[in-house]
Amino acid sequence: MKETLVNQYLRKENLPHIWCAGCGNGIILSALVEAIDSLDIDKDKVCIVSGIGCSSRAAQYMKFDTVHTLHGRAIPYATGIKLANPELKVIVITGDGDCAAIGGNHLIHGCRRNIDLNIIVFNNNIYGMTGGQCSPTTPLNARTTTTEEGNISRDFDICKLSEAAGATYVARSTVAHYKHLVSMIKQSFENKGFSIVEALTTCPVQYGRRNKLGKPSDMIKLLKNDAGKNFEIGVIKNTREPEYIQEYLNKF
Repeated sequence: MKETLVNQYLRKENLPHIWCAGCGNGIILSALVEAIDSLDIDKDKVCIVSGIGCSSRAAQYMKFDTVHTLHGRAIPYATGIKLANPELKVIVITGDGDCAAIGGNHLIHGCRRNIDLNIIVFNNNIYGMTGGQCSPTTPLNARTTTTEEGNISRDFDICKLSEAAGATYVARSTVAHYKHLVSMIKQSFENKGFSIVEALTTCPVQYGRRNKLGKPSDMIKLLKNDAGKNFEIGVIKNTREPEYIQEYLNKF
């Protein structure tokens, strides 16, 4: 990240960050900051909301009004903030465990209501901070602390789930496709409705080591090579439908 962006958007007093060497979360944070900066969004009109987990710590490094909430509850907190002040650009930083497991119901109903929120999902396929347990997006046969012989549960496709539940902007990118990730986030900000960007990222310690995926750079190459083969990247859904906050204000 450019030094000018660091000074403008990050709380330097909270650095260095807690993420492990080779973790991709910093890349997603950088992409988010670059997307905000490129659209010249008023910092005083931005609120960052996060839950619990490796990804959710990103909110503490950002120089905005930020709220670090309870595990899985970032979306309902963000909904309350948006209802209280509809002029705010409310961005939710969450992980695959935070939003698809304990927060899964909130994700579904946020999509269903089409609330004008921007959700950035840091998906590293595992509970990285709390011990390396299996998450809702852990692939079949993958090893975790709770699936030592290999995962036998099918994994959620967060984008398909969000699309089916009613989100109006759904996109996926990876930390191996930085410019593309910035673009997906920028486009999500332009949608008036529930927007979700799934950012596939690397967890070289809890996930990579257990599954013998090599160095962090090897995991980045794997993401790059698998894109378009094992998973789709790009805009998956982009529609315009009645937005919940506006409908609420019109009615009451």
